[in-house]
Amino acid sequence: MDSAHFKTSPQTPLPVVATGENKRRVFIKSFGCQMNVYDADRMADVLAPEGYDTTNTPESADLIILNTCNIREKAAEKVYSELGRLREIKLDRAKSGKETLVAVAGCVAQAEGAGLLRNTKTVDLVVGSQSYHKLPELLAKVRTKQRVVDTEFPTGDKFASLPMAARERVQARGASAFLTIQEGCDKFCTFCVVPYTRGAEISRPVAKIVEEATHLASAGVREVSLLGQNVNAYHGQGPNGGSATLTQLLYALADVPHLERLRYTTSHPNDMSDELIEAHKYLPKLMPSLHLPVQSGSNRILKAMNRKHTHEEYRCIIDKVRQARPDIALTSDFIVGYPGETDAEFEDTVKLVHDIEFAAAYSFKYSPRPGTPAADHKTQISEAVMQERLLHLQSLLRQQQIAFNQQTIGRTVNVLVEKQGRMDGQMGGRSPYAQAVHFNGNISMIGTIVPVTITTLMPNSLTGLYTP
Repeated sequence: MDSAHFKTSPQTPLPVVATGENKRRVFIKSFGCQMNVYDADRMADVLAPEGYDTTNTPESADLIILNTCNIREKAAEKVYSELGRLREIKLDRAKSGKETLVAVAGCVAQAEGAGLLRNTKTVDLVVGSQSYHKLPELLAKVRTKQRVVDTEFPTGDKFASLPMAARERVQARGASAFLTIQEGCDKFCTFCVVPYTRGAEISRPVAKIVEEATHLASAGVREVSLLGQNVNAYHGQGPNGGSATLTQLLYALADVPHLERLRYTTSHPNDMSDELIEAHKYLPKLMPSLHLPVQSGSNRILKAMNRKHTHEEYRCIIDKVRQARPDIALTSDFIVGYPGETDAEFEDTVKLVHDIEFAAAYSFKYSPRPGTPAADHKTQISEAVMQERLLHLQSLLRQQQIAFNQQTIGRTVNVLVEKQGRMDGQMGGRSPYAQAVHFNGNISMIGTIVPVTITTLMPNSLTGLYTP
């Protein structure tokens, strides 16, 4: 998986689905990636039959879950800081006779394991990213006054143990949904901790994915984003019993009634097949956006990262993609200051960005992750140099993002209406290019796709006019 994989806000509150004085309440705070957002939703689904409603405030929660990410530096420190705040909440609730259980889930849990129990008394349960389907039985153990750790990589299929989300829960989450189809990574990029926290690549069967997508669409979901650490390495069981490709899965999902849009993220260049590229030309429900991380424009750095592709090969893929879908919105990931990176090698990255022109991108300073080969490299780049390079690259990427968005002004684009805007009479949604769009409308439009003429470019969104 790539370093800037699926960036979202630090906290993704879950909707409160039901209320009731006798109900338990769970607060789930997700850090990092979109897959963690999906995992948080599925944790809530697992806990619902146990009597848990979701809440948006930890102070009102009987169970607090920190769903963590370990991609960036100091991830564990941030978790411990958060646990310090939760300790006070736990103590305050105890004074009123209220039990509060605290669980750490996700990749930091997978990496730290029992260390989380040793280093803080606040945590009652540590559950890895492959074990959250066992939450009810693990919490039962915790209630016998045990402190529990489960960070094993199971041999079974955790997805087979997950219940379908109740219809009302799906509806509360909105018209767009994430759907994990593949987990784990076999690439072993030298900067990345994911193979150690998420395990080897596994793919869900086509039939199970189609079943879940059909359930989501029947409850009002109109757009599904397929998730995977290496989503285009998907190789789940197909209808004939053999291995299916991501392209074959996309065509199967295109037949799901009421499902209007498909996206997928995040991809690796080495798995970007010609077949998949052609799908962007011939599959109308596949949106014209592609996130394809490259990380660097220097072949020496790419080799040191164990990326197994060159910048020339990446450019060739981009050329093919643009031939298939000329208007596609291309996004990527970049790491500056990888150990040993020279000024000239950084300029190779700048040149690649200049040449390709991205609609948006995620860029970060290199962050050493314990246990990865790059963390032990002797020629680490100074913080000052990394910061200077990052600001230069981000300035260029921001210019390209503005230029891409400006091309939309005056055009009419189809927008999936997702929510109310901040102002009266304003709605918000996403264009086919994944741009945030605000426009005039009302709540009856949520879940529909409407034409919006783009009029104004805002700092992080577009404004337009809907004319019935």
